[in-house]
Formats: sequence, C-alpha cells, structure tokens
Amino acid sequence: MAKPKYDGVVQAVRYDDQGQVLWVRAFLRRGQAWSDQIILKRIALIELIKSGKRIVVGERTKFLGATFETADPVTVVKVNGHEVLVTGDTQAKKDSLAGVPLI
Repeated sequence: MAKPKYDGVVQAVRYDDQGQVLWVRAFLRRGQAWSDQIILKRIALIELIKSGKRIVVGERTKFLGATFETADPVTVVKVNGHEVLVTGDTQAKKDSLAGVPLI
C-alpha cells in the first residue's frame, strides 16, 4: 500500500467570535498507522504546518479505517503581520478553512 502524501487530516473546526480557529478535530499519521480523532488547538496546528507536516481537509471513509477522502491543503499565510490558516490558495484576512464542517 502506498504511503499517503499527507501527515494529517482536519475533519471539523471550531471558530471563536472573531473568526479565528479555536481548535480542529483531526487525525494524524503515526508512521504507518493513524491516530484516533484528536483535538488540536490553533497554535499546535500552526506549529505542525510550520514544521513541514502536510495537513489536508478531509473525511475518514466509512468502514475503511486508514482511508480518507481529502481535498485542499491547510496552509499558514502572513496577513498584516498575523498568521492566518487557510485552505487551498484562498486569500483571506482571517482564518478560513473552506469546506470543513463547523462544530
């Protein structure tokens, strides 16, 4: 089986009142296996991405534990000196994880 080209999958997101990500529900690759659902705070997600981990938006395929249907990658961009989490090549002034369900 081929190794996936991503290290984590964001499944859902929670925003605060200002539109900034509070935390995400995600799965992380641990070698050949995947973690259970975990909660990552915003700063932890940013640190993972900055360390070179490739995080994408997606959903676990039902009844296929280590198989995901993935979409756009999550990236960190600088806007006016602030770090902003976005999906794909979205140009946003605040966090925008398009296509990720809200919790």
